[in-house]
Amino acid sequence: MNLKPILPGSTIGVLGSGQLGRMFAMAARRMGYLVHTFSSETDTPTGQISDREFTASYDDRERVQEFARGVDVVTFEFENVPSSTVEAVAEVVSVRPSGHVLHTTQHRVREKTFLASHGFPVTPFRHVKSIEDFRESLRELGVPAILKTAGFGYDGKGQSMIERIEDAEKAFAAMGQQEAILETFVDFEREVSVIAARGLDGAVANYGVIENTHHRHILDFSLAPAHVSPSVLREATEIAESILVELDVTGVLCVEFFLKSDGKLFVNELAPRPHNSGHLTIDACVTSQFEQQLRAVCGLPLGSTEQFTPSAMANLLGDLWQAGERRKMGHLTARAATTAEALELVRAARESLTSGLRIN
Repeated sequence: MNLKPILPGSTIGVLGSGQLGRMFAMAARRMGYLVHTFSSETDTPTGQISDREFTASYDDRERVQEFARGVDVVTFEFENVPSSTVEAVAEVVSVRPSGHVLHTTQHRVREKTFLASHGFPVTPFRHVKSIEDFRESLRELGVPAILKTAGFGYDGKGQSMIERIEDAEKAFAAMGQQEAILETFVDFEREVSVIAARGLDGAVANYGVIENTHHRHILDFSLAPAHVSPSVLREATEIAESILVELDVTGVLCVEFFLKSDGKLFVNELAPRPHNSGHLTIDACVTSQFEQQLRAVCGLPLGSTEQFTPSAMANLLGDLWQAGERRKMGHLTARAATTAEALELVRAARESLTSGLRIN
């Protein structure tokens, strides 16, 4: 493998053009890099601050390879890029993380199968391809259980709680009878995540354990460091770093966990990119998750993940404003002597956006 670093002045290509790509592009430009983005839309969050925005279908192989010929390395900011697009780019320039990482993590059955086959803790699951599979899987796993689409699901979309076996046919029909995964319901105490990075040379680094709360399946608040025992901290970070190695990731990976009251961890999902729960690293850590992604994919030494102070982040969704859509619009981060104080500050700041109160 060529370990020669890609230095400032080079051009980074980004597949996808949302808010994660925008924050990545901001970090890249601060480090002296140029940024090109490719997506099927125009005037995008990433494209607005990129040096060049390519707009075409992901299936437009000629346009995809034109984009690839103008950059020194390519990364992605969301998982739902067609694997054929990544293959077309990889014929021209390196893609980091590689296409096999994307192929595994963009499909829940492939992801859970990978995790289980490598001994990582996951809840029991079954692959569902038909109503007959679904009924048999429910008999094997029992209820309650969670039915999820196999692909293209996020923020709770494409999920259904199954509390009675009699509800199987209705739930499967509501999901469009598409390929799915059925998972045993986990009665967890809290949700946590670990964001970690692996460099081109195999070096790894993590940001510790972040505690997350959700509202209507969308991340609401994140706290760091999480309120977990030293043993949970050690196990969660070891699992995350081991997944990076086993999956052969070059870049940033977020591992989402369910944590039970007895301290047992289950891996819920993987995201091979910066994650919403890690946005607080921009203000709370020496190196943000976005700069870390840049460092990893460019073959630079990984940055320090040291956290300055306890911190809390509040997600900002469009419905904060009248008639707004329930989509991510931004975030607020607060730092304080304790996570409880940071949470109080960030909660009050977010409430001021709707109440009109001034926070002094």
